[in-house]
Amino acid sequence: FIEPAINPARWPDLGVKAAPLIIIAVGLSIGFRANAWNIGAEGQYVVGAICGAGVALATWGQDGAWILPAMIVAGVLGGMAYAAIPATLKTRFGVSEILVSLMLTYVAIQILSYLTTGPWKDPDGFNFPQTRIFTDAQTLPYLRNDGLTHLGVAFAPLIALAAWAMLRFSRLGYDVTLVGLAPRAAAYAGVARGRVVWFGLMAGGGCAGLAGVLEAAGPFQQLTPQFPVGYGFTAIIVAFLGRLNPLGVVPAGLVMAVSYVGGEIAQTT
Repeated sequence: FIEPAINPARWPDLGVKAAPLIIIAVGLSIGFRANAWNIGAEGQYVVGAICGAGVALATWGQDGAWILPAMIVAGVLGGMAYAAIPATLKTRFGVSEILVSLMLTYVAIQILSYLTTGPWKDPDGFNFPQTRIFTDAQTLPYLRNDGLTHLGVAFAPLIALAAWAMLRFSRLGYDVTLVGLAPRAAAYAGVARGRVVWFGLMAGGGCAGLAGVLEAAGPFQQLTPQFPVGYGFTAIIVAFLGRLNPLGVVPAGLVMAVSYVGGEIAQTT
């Protein structure tokens, strides 16, 4: 816990590890505040990476400033589409979103395994289960010359700030808080609980998908069966450690990043 915090050489590692945790946890915190219990962010994270990688592989060898934004949009939409499954079952049939979102995580992991060992396997990869390595037009630029701090790190505090402002100052944010704290009062006031549940699950899925595509286009620069690293599950801890406040999620994500990086240092030492 001490070495990552006092050694400036490890600070870029902290940012890279904390960014996906913060992004996913911000989305989850919105849903949790509305009593929409999205436990499957890990699956939405994987699906977001798959959708972004699909754009990358479809444009592999091409050049253009539009490719990376298209990958990011595809990742966000992919995560939201995957979260729409438990949202539909919850609002239409009363099915537990906890069970559905959790079980769908393992479906996403199996889809990833199928793609990386089958149709998307790198023909020049010596039969290893992995996709092609993304080109420069399909990877995130670095913010520093350390080869670690990619552009995706800057997304985390911006998303946290935007989510906090939405919850604090918008009518939708008020509805989310009201449904979570007093559902009967919300129903009496005419707040559509189904709409708020949908928004909470879509926020979680979109943020998880964004984190997935940023990891695929950043540190990984390809997809492998080892891409799921537990960020989606750890982000649940981060969300509650931050008291379901998007601004509180930022230091909570950094605390968890310290444990990640410190664990790696302990192993190598």
